[in-house]
Amino acid sequence: MENPQPKERAKRETPSMPFSVDLVELRDLASSVVLEAVDLIGSMRSRFERAEGLGAHSTTKSSEVDPVTEVDTASERFIVDTLLRARPGDGVLGEEGASIEGSSGVTWIVDPIDGTVNFLYGLEEYAVSVGAVVDGQLAVGVVANAARATLYRAARGHGAQLIRDRHVIRELHCREEKDPALALVATGFSYSAQRRALQAQVLTRVLPQVRDIRRMGAAALDLCRVAEGTVDAYYEHGINAWDYAAGAVIAREAGAIVHEPGIATAGKEGMVTWAASGELAHNFEEILKGCGGLEPIPGS
Repeated sequence: MENPQPKERAKRETPSMPFSVDLVELRDLASSVVLEAVDLIGSMRSRFERAEGLGAHSTTKSSEVDPVTEVDTASERFIVDTLLRARPGDGVLGEEGASIEGSSGVTWIVDPIDGTVNFLYGLEEYAVSVGAVVDGQLAVGVVANAARATLYRAARGHGAQLIRDRHVIRELHCREEKDPALALVATGFSYSAQRRALQAQVLTRVLPQVRDIRRMGAAALDLCRVAEGTVDAYYEHGINAWDYAAGAVIAREAGAIVHEPGIATAGKEGMVTWAASGELAHNFEEILKGCGGLEPIPGS
């Protein structure tokens, strides 16, 4: 994969202290692993669809509408095993149960398929997401739209790029929209019916104040869309670290302001995660505040 030295931007947040590891090396390792996981997911999907179908290989987790498939678990196992072969001292936190304490100062945050419902329905909006916390800070993010063969990557202080066919297509930059009334906003909803009802109440207050709302079903990709400028802002309550870790790094490196609750905060606490281009962020935060959107919406 190409590894050009991107130009620094004035808005980009750069670390005040050097990291203990080379972030570009971590980014490139994660990129390779994510692309291999995408190939695994495609192969398993084809095999299951030719046989008894994807539904026969899925169960549920937090509710009857929260699925997990054999492909999710196989993808996570592959990602974790491959990362730890390359870096055996690292820690891992994965959506499907991986939890490993590390000694290197690096912890990988893994979502093997973000957007499993889309995956099951054949909607081309599901992703493999791998982020890295380094010395206590979110520092590396790689997200691939598994259905569209598009990869987003970032390392703190090194910008964010869009990758196709293992080549850098372009640097990612947020749109510079200032007016919330012209802002296209992405959001998502919980698997809990009770929390969804409360999220809908917030949404009805936000919607009249923005251009429109988009709900695409994968938090990692929503954050990447803020980074590439295909939406202006994103917010969602109750997502977990594996949902936002990689996308948050990518959005920040593209010039977004990102607020996330911290990887130690469980999604069930219902804290909000939001991101907006730097020019829009203050006004968007004020809208969320006025709509009750900065308040937690706890759930089971």
